[in-house]
Amino acid sequence: MRWVCCVLLVLLTAGAVVTFDGSRSRADITFASADVFTMDPQRMSYMQDLRVARALFEGLCARDNTLDRATPGVALNWDVSADGKKWTFHLRPEARWTNGDQVTSGDFRSAWRRLLLPDTAADYTELLFSVRGARAFFAWRVEALAQYVAGSIHDDAAAQALWTTTLETFDAMVAIHAPDDQTLVVELENPVPYWLDLCAFPTLAPIHERSLAKWTRINPATGLVQSDAGWTKPGVLVTNGPMKLVEWRYKRGMRLEPNELYVGANPPLAGSVEVVPIEDANTAVLAYESGSIDWISDLTAEFRADLAQASRQWREAHQTEFELRIAAGATVDEALAALPAPDMARGERRDVHVLSAFGTDFWSFNCRPLLSNSQPNPFADARVRRAFAQAVDKRALTSSVTRLNEPVATTLVPVGSIAGYTSPAGLSFDVARARQEMAAAGWIDRNADGIVENSAGVPFPTVDMLYMTGNPRVKNIAIALAAMWRDALGVQCELRAKDGKFAKEDLRRGNFMIARGGWYGDYADPTTFLDLSRTGNGNNDRAFSNARFDELLGEAERELDPTKRMALLTAAERLLVEEEMPILPLCQYVTLYMYDPAAVAGLTRHPRLDQQLSQLRRVRDASVSVLP
Repeated sequence: MRWVCCVLLVLLTAGAVVTFDGSRSRADITFASADVFTMDPQRMSYMQDLRVARALFEGLCARDNTLDRATPGVALNWDVSADGKKWTFHLRPEARWTNGDQVTSGDFRSAWRRLLLPDTAADYTELLFSVRGARAFFAWRVEALAQYVAGSIHDDAAAQALWTTTLETFDAMVAIHAPDDQTLVVELENPVPYWLDLCAFPTLAPIHERSLAKWTRINPATGLVQSDAGWTKPGVLVTNGPMKLVEWRYKRGMRLEPNELYVGANPPLAGSVEVVPIEDANTAVLAYESGSIDWISDLTAEFRADLAQASRQWREAHQTEFELRIAAGATVDEALAALPAPDMARGERRDVHVLSAFGTDFWSFNCRPLLSNSQPNPFADARVRRAFAQAVDKRALTSSVTRLNEPVATTLVPVGSIAGYTSPAGLSFDVARARQEMAAAGWIDRNADGIVENSAGVPFPTVDMLYMTGNPRVKNIAIALAAMWRDALGVQCELRAKDGKFAKEDLRRGNFMIARGGWYGDYADPTTFLDLSRTGNGNNDRAFSNARFDELLGEAERELDPTKRMALLTAAERLLVEEEMPILPLCQYVTLYMYDPAAVAGLTRHPRLDQQLSQLRRVRDASVSVLP
């Protein structure tokens, strides 16, 4: 295979990638990950950021993947009113920040206020809109900032006066109260079935306001409260989780070590954890094979289907023994570790794991009226979006391109993943219907040259397809999609790969026509996916807006009957995936991990994939396996 031949050429590179500092000992657990963007809890949204944040920060609640529920975090316990609207959390008096300060209810209140400020530009602001007065406060602040900019006085005094008024308005409007240091009282507009799940989510983690304040200023020109990223750096960042940040270098990775001041329900098992960003997927495998890393958190190498097949065949050869161990109470990893070791010389493996994930792989359509170059955007028309969606043979993608046979998706919420929720049908593969939609939108091949034009004879603009570098799977899908759209619709596409940081910025600015996306659910409710398309949502990079869709989500928020609520959410998703189509779902995610269960323990197989880095541990030193 091609990947075997390149071993000698890049093995040294793979080893160099994971080297931080020759004076520092190797971490207990080292794993490859996409590069971390931020350790600012209120501003994060990418899985790799959230994964690290779960080790560095602890919220009111934590998540137990075995029990599949929220458990005590900083809050020892809590009370809820009979109507499900008022929650009172009682905090551990012994909870401490890494600088020795006590973790208080005020730290949570400050963090949640910060999440609700439009100044923060958070992707997850809407998670708190269920709190009484939160949505109104956000709207008030947006208007107050607009009036400030439109005014004639823009100096430090005026900006400070606006901020003082903002704090007073928050106190008066938003039902988040800290009557004492160990009590947090939150009142909701309506009962939220997944409220405790949200309280375990990293963006609702507390912040050490005094350390953040040193890096925060009020911009006199705009009135915005702005924080410099320097507050999240090693030696500066003050956290309260089971681990602490001791090293972080851009594109070089980060190192976590136990927080000796942590007192809580999740004491760290790992002595140290290193997170290593390796952009090239094949190099990540080589680093693993050389023994430099212990776990690849997202195996995307081009030959991953072959690796998965090798692991599958090894397991099937020992299926009877495996099933007996599972029946005796062993976990999957314990059962795999106890089986006869694979013969690497014969191509056997036990270290590739195909895991069902609570997520959907999709591509986003830019729904803005104009493109970033000020030209008319053809994807502002839902008929064009539906045409592109129906021209995709998703089964061919999963069987021939990814070769993992992921479940094809016609909906955003993974089918069958949420109890009580009925998924709509979505749009199927139908080239004839796709061409009819294009014609209805005015795009027809008028001169039989294989390219569609509008009524003025102007060809459909070349479609800019944006995706992040480093994932061969995504590139191969992009190539296949471009070919399908060319053959079925008569349009030309141009692939544009960018480094993650810059691709993320292009998404925010709307500098794309179609962009690769994907989403892992954050809590067990359809809204964790549907809110992505709500008007103004921080994760709505498409700038999609539909009044009826927003109205259905609003009705669902107010509906107390669980069955009726789910019916409203089904109607909202039907509008999304059968009519408006701002997002083109391709398949339900399966995530491939690469690790030896005989060497590394503590990874969960729960579809949420909420890995707790502090709970990882080395079982024993597995023999290093080098590619033949």
